[in-house]
Amino acid sequence: MSGKRTRSFKCAVHQRDREVCSENDFHILTREPPLFERMVRVIADEFLTDERDRKYYADHYKCCPPPFFIFLITLLEVLCFAYYAVSMGEVSASGPVPIDSPFIYRPDKRIEIWRFFLYMVLHAGWLHLLFNILVQVLVGLPLEMVHGSLRIGAVYMAGVLAGSLGTSVFDGDVYLVGSSGGVYALLAAHLANVLLNYNSMEFGVVRLIGIFIVASADVGFAVYDRYAAEQMGPQVVVSYVAHLTGALAGLTIGLLVLKNFEQKLHEQLIWWAALGVYTASTLFAILYNLAH
Repeated sequence: MSGKRTRSFKCAVHQRDREVCSENDFHILTREPPLFERMVRVIADEFLTDERDRKYYADHYKCCPPPFFIFLITLLEVLCFAYYAVSMGEVSASGPVPIDSPFIYRPDKRIEIWRFFLYMVLHAGWLHLLFNILVQVLVGLPLEMVHGSLRIGAVYMAGVLAGSLGTSVFDGDVYLVGSSGGVYALLAAHLANVLLNYNSMEFGVVRLIGIFIVASADVGFAVYDRYAAEQMGPQVVVSYVAHLTGALAGLTIGLLVLKNFEQKLHEQLIWWAALGVYTASTLFAILYNLAH
């Protein structure tokens, strides 16, 4: 072991892994790995905290089944935006906003339950759509590759539902569009991973600061759009309440379902606290809407 940095020792290790047969073949180890392998290793380093998990994931991930959820949601949002842009003849940083769409969340049509979910496919302009797509692809897609489509789909849709339910309770006069609830659920789920494991993650503190800066800027714009910008007709907003409640859903549901936390937190107080917070908040919002 004292000679573990020597050529012969490295050769012996890789010969055990059947990567080389002799020292004469050792030069093949210096060849650049394929792009897919490099991408998988980067994702493992960024989104997994335990070195053994990183090694196992990088060696065994084959993209089968592929991460289809984020691709499907993103494609659906782009197609809906394109459809309403063509039908309404408008494309701008803040439009079009299809007031009469059967998907938009409206307080006067809360009995149509699908609106609590499908408002996510509509966006208030290309700038809003672009931000959500970038976060979904840069954060959501790697998370889906690590944790699977079912788990990430649960986190995303929990954030979407929390966004509409929270808006209906705390800001009940607005029309709601955008997938910000789901997007912030993904951000918060990743934030929970970084918070619990920042000591073992490279540049953990830097990541925390970066996430907070991006999220704070976006939420600040949503607050401005809600209260400072003048609105004509029905108030259609990118709700800051949906941002915050979606993030809360991501924190709680992320702690419940993501692979990083299952073994560490199951049967511990924080796991049950997360379950209780999400369940109580959701039930309260549902009962509030039923009462109104």
